[in-house]
This record gives sequence, structure tokens and C-alpha cells, in this order.
Amino acid sequence: MCYFTHLLTLRVFIFFSIKNTFASNTFLVIPVNENQECMENYETISEEIKYITNSLVRLKILATLYEQPLNMKDINRTTGLSYSSISSNMFGLELGGFIYRSGNLYHISNTTELYVSNILELKDTINLFNKFFNILDAHIVDMIPEKSVAQLYLLGRAILVESNEKDVYRTYNIIQHALNEASSLKCVLPFFYGDFNKYINDLIDEGSHIELIIPKNIKENFEYFLNLENDNVDLTAFNIENAFLLVVTDKVMILGLFKEGGNFDQNRIITSKKEECIKWGENLFENFKNKINK
Repeated sequence: MCYFTHLLTLRVFIFFSIKNTFASNTFLVIPVNENQECMENYETISEEIKYITNSLVRLKILATLYEQPLNMKDINRTTGLSYSSISSNMFGLELGGFIYRSGNLYHISNTTELYVSNILELKDTINLFNKFFNILDAHIVDMIPEKSVAQLYLLGRAILVESNEKDVYRTYNIIQHALNEASSLKCVLPFFYGDFNKYINDLIDEGSHIELIIPKNIKENFEYFLNLENDNVDLTAFNIENAFLLVVTDKVMILGLFKEGGNFDQNRIITSKKEECIKWGENLFENFKNKINK
């Protein structure tokens, strides 16, 4: 099985496990006598995904039907595939229960819809890893909660910004500009940087809602320089080292990471003004806050 198919199989299998766990409102505990059944389920999913991903024609057909049910003519028009190619592959997909026909329209099954969704999301995630290789490689990412990692594909329209010899403070200038333009702020500040204080205090004085997550070992620094007694400020402290930098305003999301050596990478940030990226940043903030409060 190729690496892509193996990753996808694991992802779908884990999804079903988690889904069943939440449905029963219990923790995922698999007794020894159920191991065989779980492996059989895994093998079933494995074979089904391998069948889908081993053919670009089948993938193209299913990705098209994922958008909406279509008849044979519309599938031909949308995909550009020949009728003979469509017909032979549709026969196999229908025989395997991946699709079904209602009237003259073809639909994908609920399980196939999940498979296709995960294929598309995994494809986006792989593209994302390639796009952001310079900031993900040799950097600490295990502090990012799993729920947020699973939705990394939402950062598809974000960009990687890197400092250079002509503009060594480029990343910090972008952060300061974001703080200056903000009307609200959710922020994970894993280190103390004095130049940020003015902009955060301006937001506090304007009555903007501010949520800050900071390390306990430098909490006194923030308390001394920031007007944290204001009612519109929510402060949470944590003990985790080398977390990450996160700035989420009503206009932009900015993410920075620590290098494996323990130093913050001040030369690279991921940023975006796109709605889905800002939403991802907000979810990351809440997921991290829940993680440190456990």
C-alpha cells in the first residue's frame, strides 16, 4: 500500500473510532477480544480506499459526484472523460457500493462521501506541508493540539513570510501592524517583547476584548507593563516551554514556531487575512487554552 493510501486509511479508521467514541460518550478502550474485529474493519477500509485511490479516473468521478449528484452526460461534460471510461468505472463503483443510482442521477454513498472528503483534505494537507516546509521542518509543532493539526488544511490560502537581509525585522513589523490595526485580540505570547506592549495597551485602553495566554515564568513582566487589571482583559498562564506564537485579530491570523533547539524562529511566520484561516487561529487558541487548563 502506498504511503498516501496508508495515511488516508488510518485517518478514516481513526475518524470512525472517534465518532463511535463520542456517540457512546465513553473513552476509546478496545478490549483484547475486540482487536480482531477492529483489524478486520481496518482491512475493509484499507481495501476500499485502495480501490478508490488506485485510479485517477475513479477519483475524478467521485470528486465530481461529491459536489452534487449528476447524470452520465453531466459527468462526461464536467470531467472531460470518455463515455466508455466513465461507464466501465461507474459499473465497478456501483457494484462496490461506492455510488448508487436514483432515477437518472448518480449519488455517492455516505461512507464514500467521508472517504472523498478525507482524500481531498489530506491532499490539501500534503500540499500545505510542502508549501510551509521551511517553517515546519526542524520546528516544534507538538504543542499544537491534535484538533487543530487535523484542520491544518484550512490554512491552504495562508502565506509563509520570511525575513531577509534587507528587512531583518519583517516578521515583527507584520505582527506590530496587525496589533495596531486590531479591534479585538486573541494571542499566545510565549516570550516577552517590549515593542508589542504599546499596541496591546492601546487596545486595552480602547475597551477592546483581549485574551492573552502567556508563560507563568514571565507573567510578572506582562503584569508590570500591561494594564491587565482592566475588565476587558482575560489572562491565562501556562507552564509549557516552547509553545508557539499566535496572534488572532478580527482581521488577520499569525502563527510562529520555535526551532527544535528551543529558540523562537523570528525569521518566519505563517499569516493570512482569509476568513477560514482566522477561524482556524481562533479554534487553535481555544483548543490550546482547553489543553493547558486540563
